[in-house]
Amino acid sequence: MNLIIYLIAGAIVGYIASRIMHTNSQQGTLLDIVVGVIGAFVAGYFISPLLGVGTINDAITIPTMLVTLIGAVILLWIVKAIRR
Repeated sequence: MNLIIYLIAGAIVGYIASRIMHTNSQQGTLLDIVVGVIGAFVAGYFISPLLGVGTINDAITIPTMLVTLIGAVILLWIVKAIRR
């Protein structure tokens, strides 16, 4: 059951990040989920210790979702920079 919740949260965060970075037309739902999950990893490993906010594994709250969103946006920014 937790896996389904994490996939849904990852899809939501990935979709919002793709809308922010204007890559929504280039990717579908599956890639939104992948971006959200990898963004959560980036956020948990790099951003959460800097901000003192828990990760999405601790609890799914507004601060953890925002940190995950920041991680997903950074991931998409890196991908866009490499593609150029």
